[in-house]
Amino acid sequence: MARYSKAFRSREEPSIARVYSDINVHRPPEYWDYESLNVAWNDQEGYEVVRKVGRGKYSEVFEGMCVPTSSRCIIKILKPVKKKKIRREIKILQNLADGPNIIKLLDVVRDPESKTPSLIFEYVNNQDFKTLYPTLTDYDIRYYIYQLLRALDYSHSQGIMHRDVKPHNVMIDHARRELRLIDWGLAEFYHPGREYNVRVASRYYKGPELLVDLQDYDYALDMWSLGAMFGAMIFRRDPFFCGHDNYDQLVKIARVLGTDDLHDYLARYGMELDPQLEALLGSHAKKAWTKFVNADNQHLVSPEAIDFLDRLLRYDHQERLTAAEAMGHPYFGPVREREGAAAPGGGGGGAGAGGGNGTQQQGAMRQ
Repeated sequence: MARYSKAFRSREEPSIARVYSDINVHRPPEYWDYESLNVAWNDQEGYEVVRKVGRGKYSEVFEGMCVPTSSRCIIKILKPVKKKKIRREIKILQNLADGPNIIKLLDVVRDPESKTPSLIFEYVNNQDFKTLYPTLTDYDIRYYIYQLLRALDYSHSQGIMHRDVKPHNVMIDHARRELRLIDWGLAEFYHPGREYNVRVASRYYKGPELLVDLQDYDYALDMWSLGAMFGAMIFRRDPFFCGHDNYDQLVKIARVLGTDDLHDYLARYGMELDPQLEALLGSHAKKAWTKFVNADNQHLVSPEAIDFLDRLLRYDHQERLTAAEAMGHPYFGPVREREGAAAPGGGGGGAGAGGGNGTQQQGAMRQ
């Protein structure tokens, strides 16, 4: 497909997050200035690799063992990347150490010869989402999305956007009903008015702001990604928006949300689509959410589920529910009643975390 430039921006004043916009403004530079972080690397001799559980663009992930305690852990061996990216991930994980349902960083180690860095995390007995999600009940979905919202609201309240929310990064130990949000490698500190790289998130979970090159985005990006996850779960349609490239991804979104609202969004932020991309988009009416209901998913779709989804999947990032607002939505009434309401931005019970699925490698290689 031709490489179109996505949009042209004429509006000068930046878009500012509706909530938590000035967290990092009021915190000392040592909180957010990850480039000046001095990492105290420990010896990796205390850890052994057991088996490979996943791989990503920037790392390979293994189930491991902490030798002195004989306890299981996750070892994330980082591929060669800029030191500043490694520092950013470590700093963010350190800042979020007390957050609910956020993966716990236990140690940072480095090979003394190759200098290859590894991050050591708590272990979670994760079940692959492709086998787990089709078995989840209506209440299960409410429960796990609520737990994910707790992690996101805490992260946002600490001035941090995850920027890669997707099923692969949500570890669930269903037997223990525990969830962890993992892989903070693309996460970033939010500074009001700053322009960010739009080459973040995975295609099916990219918000419209990324697809039209709006760079002054904010925490609301994570809420779109959560909405795309939620839509896939309740409608049993995975992924919910299935584009074959970034341009087609916007087309797939427009076929559901309509092109009129997209043009309103672009006009609001002084943006104009490239004529070729405009032609590719065509013209589409907004589709009713009820059109996605069928015999296989109707037991998961309630009026409050549709209302919740509708308030997340909005073109305009300023119109989406914040994580704290989402936690107060009627859809989660049964969870709040049964589990006890967790205060937005606060702590609470959660989980342990881990890898993804991938080729298994048995053998205890000393790391």
